Amino acid sequence: MFGDISGMMGKLKEAQQKVEETKKRLDTVLIDEAVANGNVKVTVTANREIKAISIDESLLEDKEELEDYLIVALNKALKRAGEINEQELALAAKSGMPNIPGMDLFK
Repeated sequence: MFGDISGMMGKLKEAQQKVEETKKRLDTVLIDEAVANGNVKVTVTANREIKAISIDESLLEDKEELEDYLIVALNKALKRAGEINEQELALAAKSGMPNIPGMDLFK
């Protein structure tokens, strides 16, 4: 009985390590999004960290329009980053989880 528990604990530690490795890797996955015919561009990591914002000078005269474009671009990029993040972390966690009947958490 204790051998099974020991094995499960090892599997759980392995799963935790895989999740941490995946989080580090997701810092290197970049998502680019552009709006307004490419006049506003944003880059975020799959861990939802903003890395770059590029704004064409033609948009600098209309503050409200620029703010709207930035919101749209950031929301689109962060949504994609969140989807990638969730998928990758679920895969990492699932691959290291022991097979416990009734505990199918990562379907």
